Amino acid sequence: MADREQNTELKTVADLLNEIEDETLYRALLTVDRRTLQIILLKMQGYSTKEIALLVGLTTGAIYPGFSKT
Repeated sequence: MADREQNTELKTVADLLNEIEDETLYRALLTVDRRTLQIILLKMQGYSTKEIALLVGLTTGAIYPGFSKT
């Protein structure tokens, strides 16, 4: 439960990046486009693939290529 509460405090991509303590990971995330970072943040906040797709205007397959509706 504490992990869930901590994750909900990350409200923006900037919040996400500010919480990264590993320099290698931080540098890698800086090379990623903003939409991908938004998808990561939404996933960390517990949104489903379908919900994320609706929020960012992509298909579920674009969010997670292995996603199946079955």
